[in-house]
Amino acid sequence: MTAAALRALHHGRAADDPLVLPGPWDAESARIFAAAGFPALATPSAGVSAALGYADGSTPPDEMFAAVARIVRAVEVPVTADLEAGYGLPAKELVERIAAAGAVGCNIEDSDHRSGALTDAGRQADRLAEIRAAAGDELVINARIDVFLPGRCGSGGTDGAGGTEDSGATDLAVQVEEAVRRGLRYAAAGADCVYPILAPPHVLRELADRIGLPVNALAVPGGPPPRELGVAGASRVTFGGGLHGRAMGAVRAMAEELRTG
Repeated sequence: MTAAALRALHHGRAADDPLVLPGPWDAESARIFAAAGFPALATPSAGVSAALGYADGSTPPDEMFAAVARIVRAVEVPVTADLEAGYGLPAKELVERIAAAGAVGCNIEDSDHRSGALTDAGRQADRLAEIRAAAGDELVINARIDVFLPGRCGSGGTDGAGGTEDSGATDLAVQVEEAVRRGLRYAAAGADCVYPILAPPHVLRELADRIGLPVNALAVPGGPPPRELGVAGASRVTFGGGLHGRAMGAVRAMAEELRTG
């Protein structure tokens, strides 16, 4: 499957029909999701890492790319891969390794894993532009925007003591403005879509309208389902490590049942 096929799935959709991309963590889960009729899949770094025995953010790149390749080989639908911040690889090498794994899309985040801080927006835009130049049109780039993660922007300046509704609203306004600023730079750098992870659903439409790219929303347990996220403004919905977590919850329940006889 091609990047063009995956890219096309993001456009021309009804508001209540976003592109839903389940997150397989191995070849068998990928087969199950594809057999259910999903037109594309998005590997989650957290789920793949857990399946390989690593904490999220600590999987060696070779193992991550090998896992993505096994998932791609198992299905006949496009696969986009969560590659965290790109493992420090030069853009050309990163693109070559994505292509060798068979993925036609990637998720690149704008946080520094060592410090937990946001990467400078200009530097991140330059990196995305380098990835786009190396890949041409043969890669769907989903630029993750981490400003809504705790401690990254707006909400990171206080310990929360004595906060008010007004301060919370101010923090959110700051986060939205920073997300738009980054999203516009990433769009100009060649991103196909943006992923303001953990953005409140009610700001998704504003982000989509102001940035001008499809917006990826994260579906979380207890939160709005994909259809509602689509109506709120998301063109694409992913699950992070949530589906792997649900599956492992079922395994834990089965283990307890076996233990208790």
